[in-house]
Amino acid sequence: MPFVSIRISGSASRDQKAGIVADVTASLVARLGKNPAAVQIVIEEVSVENYGAGGQLIADRDAPKLQEDAHAESSQ
Repeated sequence: MPFVSIRISGSASRDQKAGIVADVTASLVARLGKNPAAVQIVIEEVSVENYGAGGQLIADRDAPKLQEDAHAESSQ
C-alpha cells in the first residue's frame, strides 16, 4: 500500500488539495500499477513562518519590501 506524504509551504484550497490527491493517485496507478483504493496521501501545510530556505524564513523572503524601501529613501 503506497503512502505519500506531501509538505507545502503556506496553504492550498480544498480544490487544489483534491487535485493533488487525484493526480498523485493517478500517477501511482499508471506508473506502478497500484490499486487506487490502496493509495494514501497526507498533505501537510507548513506555515511560511515555520519554514526557511537559504538562511531565511520564507515569510521574510516573500514579504513586501516596503519598510526596506522607505528606509533606503529616507537615508538618501
